[in-house]
Amino acid sequence: MNLSVFDLFTIGIGPSASHTVGPMRAAFLFAKHLRDNKLLADVARLQITLCGSLAFTGRGHGTDKAVVLGLHGQQPETVDPDYLVNYYRQVADNNKLSVFNHELSLDPRQDLLFDRKRKVANNTMIFSAYGDKGQLLDKEKTYRSIGGGFIVSDKINDSKTQIDKNIPYPFDNARQLLEHCSKNNFSISDLALHNEIAHHSRTTITTKLDKILLTMQQSIERGINSSGYLPPMRVKRRAPDLYRKLQTQADDRLRPLDWVNMYAMAVSEENASGSRIVAAPTNGASGIIPAVIAYYKKFYPPAPRKQQHKLLLTAANIGFLYKMNASLSGAEVGCQGEVGVACSMAAAGLTEILGGTPQQVEQAAEIAIEHNLGLTCDPIGGLVQIPCIERNAMGAVKAINASRIALLSDGDNKVSLDQAIETMHQTGLDMKRKYKETSRGGLAVNVTEC
Repeated sequence: MNLSVFDLFTIGIGPSASHTVGPMRAAFLFAKHLRDNKLLADVARLQITLCGSLAFTGRGHGTDKAVVLGLHGQQPETVDPDYLVNYYRQVADNNKLSVFNHELSLDPRQDLLFDRKRKVANNTMIFSAYGDKGQLLDKEKTYRSIGGGFIVSDKINDSKTQIDKNIPYPFDNARQLLEHCSKNNFSISDLALHNEIAHHSRTTITTKLDKILLTMQQSIERGINSSGYLPPMRVKRRAPDLYRKLQTQADDRLRPLDWVNMYAMAVSEENASGSRIVAAPTNGASGIIPAVIAYYKKFYPPAPRKQQHKLLLTAANIGFLYKMNASLSGAEVGCQGEVGVACSMAAAGLTEILGGTPQQVEQAAEIAIEHNLGLTCDPIGGLVQIPCIERNAMGAVKAINASRIALLSDGDNKVSLDQAIETMHQTGLDMKRKYKETSRGGLAVNVTEC
């Protein structure tokens, strides 16, 4: 285990961690490789081949734009979303790209290849650099986007951020996690904090968690203030209208659900527009945890900031279990690995801060994923709009309900979280490829794009 909370919660841009954030990071690393090996001066042309679901739905997710901006030296954490669109348009118009101040030839229409036939691991990206005589200057570099913004290559073992493994309470599964908590009288957030302190100061941890919370809140605020339609299908933004209705809605015992739906839709609509959000743990499921936090703040005042930190710490440690033992990628296991995992993480975090024991936290996480098993990834047009936006709202509501069921129980669940995660993994392996972010099955082929 070599994961940090800040690997699971990363600030970036929409619409996809695996199709936008991961490719941007891979392109940046390739550009850095060319610079560090003093090859840029000899490069005349670049070619990038995108495979797997990147080839099928990459255009809808802005993979082409992300690759160009990554080569240009931009990072998802800091890139201006408007600059991304404008610079890509400039490159497409002039067929010229600046890579660390070296101007190279790149025609996005010809040099960014969406190869749907190549038999390689899913979401593979192959980067090639050619000299002025058409010769390959160096070995092709291959990267793979594996969900949540993580990329792998021959030299990158697991994550964009490698951290020291010498943490005080390592665990590979939920059973070990609960054993640590029992032995040391810890909550899951206590254990998470002790492990983080092995690598960051308390001040740094607090600052980073606050920044994550702020970015989540800002994405909600932008979402409820950004009316109009999401291109290119002209899907209407619903969060602003829902927010206005909630201001005047008559008393309704189920009104909290409307708020949760609104929060989740606001973030998901911002993600779909390519705005700045927090991958939690992926962009496609970025609305769930912010919606549950906003629900806690509104309906459990004063909702101390320290409690919100605990929710994030607990959720991340549950997310580690999926990252280590299954997948966070819709392209690998379907949407159960995105919305399902985010729902499980949110349920666990909420249960902890509402007073649940570690056993109840584990049970909430298990309930949440159990009822997302088999969830396919079938976005219409390869865009995170339909069914993704509503699916985030449903995932947030499910997380709250899973938490309530767990809190009313004694934590003695018949199905363990480890068993549920392994079931999710096996289900993903059995799932047909057309249901794994290729837009070749499900709603993507049975609903006419509009």
